[in-house]
Amino acid sequence: MEVKGATLLYTLAGLMITFAGFSALLFVVRQAAGARLSLLDRYLAKTVMTYIFVLTAAALLPTILALYGVQEKWIWRDSGVLFALPMLSLQVTYPYRRRKVTGEGPPPAIFAVFVVLGSAVTLAMLGYVLLSIQFSAAAYITALTIDFFTVIFGFVTALDVIMQQPTEVSERPAQD
Repeated sequence: MEVKGATLLYTLAGLMITFAGFSALLFVVRQAAGARLSLLDRYLAKTVMTYIFVLTAAALLPTILALYGVQEKWIWRDSGVLFALPMLSLQVTYPYRRRKVTGEGPPPAIFAVFVVLGSAVTLAMLGYVLLSIQFSAAAYITALTIDFFTVIFGFVTALDVIMQQPTEVSERPAQD
């Protein structure tokens, strides 16, 4: 039994994993160029990976539940709850976790998009699927997509901040 939007969910999962690999590669290239990774670099890399893996799991969850014969109305309710709880936890606690690691909170644009917009979308989706309104699949997939784009926005914005940091180049041995 295929669920509504299965092809889109598979496509999103593939895009998310590709993005995770690409974002990790950028940090590796920066380090290979001789720059040391700062606490902010490490924190942002870990944050992006965590968000992306939660989003990828959420993209695959409805089809996994369908394999067990779960009724479609329950697929979206269960998936909505299992996606929203960890995602909301990550979204709402982001400023605290960032301040704890780096000593400063997120820039206003990151707070507005990554935290406020992301949380509002996730919470709206949760309410929608719990009420079992007609387009629960659409609401779930839309929230998943928007949350993915908030992570991309956060990553691109963070890259701008990281690239403006002075690079602490490690000393290389002199070549004869």
